[in-house]
Amino acid sequence: MSTPVPSIEQLQELGLPAPVSYWPQTWGWGVLLGVAVLGVLILAARRWLRWRRDAYRREALARLNALQDMRELPELLKRVALSMPLAAEERQRVPTLSGADWQAFLQRHAGAPVPADLSQRLGALAYGTASADAHLLAQCKAWVEHHHVAA
Repeated sequence: MSTPVPSIEQLQELGLPAPVSYWPQTWGWGVLLGVAVLGVLILAARRWLRWRRDAYRREALARLNALQDMRELPELLKRVALSMPLAAEERQRVPTLSGADWQAFLQRHAGAPVPADLSQRLGALAYGTASADAHLLAQCKAWVEHHHVAA
């Protein structure tokens, strides 16, 4: 006995499943989405504020890269120090810093160790008793790039 082969006329169309909403079914997913969006907004705001706060650093690095007369290097470092977001008392002291006090300031705000004679070399350069070399310029660039300010 053979089974009859179904014909094409006997085929029936299958029904479609009920539509499923893409909207979350519980309020927990909404809260999670809200927290995630809030976190992204906070991170974006912090990055934007940091970018704005470091505008003086970007400008100083651009001036360092375009520096023609190396005798301007000590003045540029003082300008960077004055532009840093410091406490009012410390900012008022920056223009008068020299010698060991200037060296201590540079070391205190440096992101990496500063050579012990950096302030002396900068002073000699400012008064024309020494010439700048590529190593001094690289040290100054590193200080500008990596100095930190206690918030």
